[in-house]
Amino acid sequence: MRQHVNPLSQFFQLPLSLPSKNLLFKESHYPIHLDIGSAKGEFLIELAKNYPEWNFVGFEIREPLVSLCEKKRKQLKLNNLKFLFCNVNVSLDEWLSDLDYGQLKRVSIQFPDPWFKRKHFKRRVLKTNLLNSIAKYMSKDGEIFIQSDILKLIESMISTIDQNRYFDRKGEGDFSLIDKNPYNVKTDRELFSLNKNLPIYRAMFIRNKLLYVN
Repeated sequence: MRQHVNPLSQFFQLPLSLPSKNLLFKESHYPIHLDIGSAKGEFLIELAKNYPEWNFVGFEIREPLVSLCEKKRKQLKLNNLKFLFCNVNVSLDEWLSDLDYGQLKRVSIQFPDPWFKRKHFKRRVLKTNLLNSIAKYMSKDGEIFIQSDILKLIESMISTIDQNRYFDRKGEGDFSLIDKNPYNVKTDRELFSLNKNLPIYRAMFIRNKLLYVN
């Protein structure tokens, strides 16, 4: 399975009509945690087991991974969890518009593709339009949690969110980094980095009280 796909290719620029929350979940009124770039899905699977009164959605641009995750989810009979294939920078805003006001409580973006070459920076997942979509539909005091094992990438992600006036950094210090994963569930990449004694950089942002203005 390819580790990377080009999100700017014509195929991934086609907007997808994703199933609404009422079709995805029996208890569609539960608060929602979105994981952007859900990969093999183990992070959300563990959260869904631990928090049955939340709904979890994993968005992934690599369709074979979505199929794999959905197979695991069905085997475990986790009805508060779904994995969806899409390019979030193209299709997420329409899906979010179906949510009840303030239902979106948490968003996580963990170890996204770094796209090291400067000419490829535009392929990185965290963009202003994505943040604006999240801000539009997220409840006051909702969370965005980001982490990476690449310092330059986390600096870029923090800078992007800092420039968006709807989120405030939590914590203190040069980059307001936090020292642990707040959800006590680790991704595959996080476990790999910890086993190799590699540094992991994390930050949390809180949705402030400013009303969204389009």
